[in-house]
Amino acid sequence: MQFMVIVERGKSSYGAYVPDLPGCVAVARTRKEVLKLIREAVELHLESIREEGLDIPEPGSTIEYVHV
Repeated sequence: MQFMVIVERGKSSYGAYVPDLPGCVAVARTRKEVLKLIREAVELHLESIREEGLDIPEPGSTIEYVHV
């Protein structure tokens, strides 16, 4: 299963979130670290959903770039 992750660079850190999994976020000092943490966050988020007996949402977000 593949989920789109948005990574944003701040002044002193990186943030990441998964649009298809509300509340699934991570923050770290480096891009590499935030990607590691968001992967772990997704795994924990999905585990929590399973434990509650809910269905895992199908990924629906996509990304496109607009050249201007």
